[in-house]
Amino acid sequence: MNWVLSLLLVSQIQIVRVKYNGGDWYNDPSIIPNMLREFQKRTGIETSPREVVLSLNSPEIFFYPFLFITGHGKINLSEEEIKNLRKYLYSGGFVYADDDYGMDEYFRRLVAKAFPESKLILLPPDHEIYHCFYDLKNGLPKIHEHYRGPPEGYGLFINSRLALYYTYNSNISDGWADPDVHKDPPEKREEAFKMGVNIIYYAITH
Repeated sequence: MNWVLSLLLVSQIQIVRVKYNGGDWYNDPSIIPNMLREFQKRTGIETSPREVVLSLNSPEIFFYPFLFITGHGKINLSEEEIKNLRKYLYSGGFVYADDDYGMDEYFRRLVAKAFPESKLILLPPDHEIYHCFYDLKNGLPKIHEHYRGPPEGYGLFINSRLALYYTYNSNISDGWADPDVHKDPPEKREEAFKMGVNIIYYAITH
């Protein structure tokens, strides 16, 4: 049993929003509380919807099983933050990153620098992350149209474990916001919440 599962036995699930230099890591403050409330309602697994904000150089990240990264544009990390991110993932933690438009090139560059021994791999629609709780037959849904083409979900694997999941041209987390923020139709918000449930459920069970 890894440290993530040990912590889950004694605490509620919480998601850490990663604070970083260079971009609007703080956008859409309603998304994490809303997603965690939906997760508890749909799965019966207890959560704490309070948003936790930490930088990657904080030793406190190791007390949480799930880190969330989003924003528009640049992500700048110090060498200490990159070192801690590597240690976090190699210790069994999970990171979900969602491009909120404009983050892609900077995030890919960061991953290549932090994990030169690995690479982001496009996950097929039959990957378990799309079927572990809800059966999303077409794989990753597209919530907002930022670029032409299909949505893409990428994985970074460490010792055969999906440790980092990255969504591009999908913007799943915008669908978790309060209804009046982006004014998404109910069916789009439902797709986003289902995918969010799958991501969290996969992270805590693998």
